[in-house]
Amino acid sequence: MIRNVLSIAGSDPSGGAGIQADLKAFSARGVYGMAVLTALTAQNTQGVSGVHLVPPPFVADQINAVFADVRVDAVKIGMIANAGIAEAVAAALDAAVAAAPADRRGIPIVIDPVMIAKGGAALLAPEAVDVLNRRLLPLATLLTPNLPEAAALLHQPVATNRAEMAAQAEGLRALGPAAVLVKGGHLDSDDSPDVLATADGLHWFEARRVPTKNTHGTGCTLSSALAAELAKGASVPEAVAIAKDYLAGAVAAAGSLTVGSGHGPVQHFHALWKVTG
Repeated sequence: MIRNVLSIAGSDPSGGAGIQADLKAFSARGVYGMAVLTALTAQNTQGVSGVHLVPPPFVADQINAVFADVRVDAVKIGMIANAGIAEAVAAALDAAVAAAPADRRGIPIVIDPVMIAKGGAALLAPEAVDVLNRRLLPLATLLTPNLPEAAALLHQPVATNRAEMAAQAEGLRALGPAAVLVKGGHLDSDDSPDVLATADGLHWFEARRVPTKNTHGTGCTLSSALAAELAKGASVPEAVAIAKDYLAGAVAAAGSLTVGSGHGPVQHFHALWKVTG
């Protein structure tokens, strides 16, 4: 059976991040993708120049419409933008889960707390952080912050080493997520380790840093691949291993694309597309 996965996130018209990246990752990982938009952005590989938010009631209407008709096997939550949208998403998901048959109430939910764009633009209002922590994080099967996002959620300095990463992963898990994957891509080192905190303890995932500027949408792509694997029945550690391997291939193949002049996108379909002259 082909699984159905819903992304709740913002739109990137250049196609490298947001809903567009999510749908590409879902397709590449063999699941059927659906999308609820929280925001429209004007952006490209060089940065974000504008954001137009979807009214919170209409965000909820989109979620309700999907759950009223389609079996949802996993949910990925990306750009939330403000407190009103965070509240609307949490309330709609609470209602959808409560209305589902008993065997459908354990839907995996992956939250990628999109707070800052690659070019530095803020994508989450400061007052929304506490709502995100209070209302959405307890719903998460897996939370996937990078180092600046983990620090912002905890109101702490950005981690600069593995010990601080581990402590922040455990601190975030105490806020309610079943598991937390803190991504170490911002560390000043040749390595890019990630740490997964679960009820069973800490699990480290090692990776060498790929020398490329084409990293637009990596967080969106990883979290969507994770949601796809969880929808297919993988455990959280299994999903992390599979999704990281997929993303590594997508980053390594990013040079085969010619998209923009800034931070280019990863090659979501690296295993499917044949590169020609």
